Amino acid sequence: MKFPRRIAATVAATGALALTLTACGGGSGDGSPSAGPGGGAQKTLMLNWYPYGEHAPFYLGVAQGIFAKHGIDLKIDAGQGSTKTVQAVGSRKADFGWADTPAVLSNIDKGVKVKSLSVFLQTTPSAVQVFADSGITTPQDLAGKTIAVSAGDAPTTTFPIYLDKVGLKPDQVTQQSLDAAGKMSALLSGRVDGLIGFAHDQGPTIAAKSGREMRYLRYSDAGLNFYSNGLIAADETISGSRDLAKSMLDAVREAFAAAVANPEAAVDAMAGKDPQMPPRDVLLAQWRQTIPLLSTPATKDKGPGVNAEEDWKTTIATLNQAGLLKAANPPQNYWDPSFTAAGK
Repeated sequence: MKFPRRIAATVAATGALALTLTACGGGSGDGSPSAGPGGGAQKTLMLNWYPYGEHAPFYLGVAQGIFAKHGIDLKIDAGQGSTKTVQAVGSRKADFGWADTPAVLSNIDKGVKVKSLSVFLQTTPSAVQVFADSGITTPQDLAGKTIAVSAGDAPTTTFPIYLDKVGLKPDQVTQQSLDAAGKMSALLSGRVDGLIGFAHDQGPTIAAKSGREMRYLRYSDAGLNFYSNGLIAADETISGSRDLAKSMLDAVREAFAAAVANPEAAVDAMAGKDPQMPPRDVLLAQWRQTIPLLSTPATKDKGPGVNAEEDWKTTIATLNQAGLLKAANPPQNYWDPSFTAAGK
């Protein structure tokens, strides 16, 4: 499930835009990928949505030949929500996927044959987003306010848990259910006091459109955290092509580290890749806001993509409490820890 994102009115008509990127300066003299687990064959990564700043590492990894070095000729496809991405990977219509963990777990419980290789956004970007000049400065100021939500998504479903943690009751806040575009429009026009969504995506977009500073009441600041976006593969790939899965994950981890070290270059690598992409300054703000989400106290200083079993257990318990999962199953039902468990 990709939590609500910017949606242009024409997106549905044009369909998912495939973004084909061929690495330059790879392992061979002609710039083609080195021979390796991928055999030099093109592999697809389906994103959770149309490209935004969080995805900068993938484009940087292609531009700098990181994927080619690991034997992968990477094709990046835009997505249309994490659920569709999970299902595409499960049906082998995409080799790898970038998807939101709540969607991954719920689809696995429904029988989709995928697993997480690694979660990269380990601190949830879920937040109540308001204008800084709105007079809402603390969570308690939400009492009596109207907040735009999207029924059924993880930020909305876990909102009652957030309210409980900040000392509010659900009936103290009016929730107006809208789609992604409707939520942003309602906030921009003043019809609602705030919206729930991913702060590192929607916030910079709203700030750029409005010319007003945003304030984020983050779930994590209230002690509510659960995993967000990460890399997934089909069970068949993990069991039958482990070298490929490991090479892909190693390349993604290296690309994320490179993007953290050089945010400007990472965003520059996205230039011209998608007509739906936000302006460069918004992309840069989105990526800079992504960086603090890449770890938890359990994985601090271990590098991007290292997962801790305790964080997985917290995520599963939270999603079970919110009703997104029927049972608090063991992490290994959803995640192969042999690749990037803490200490590996």
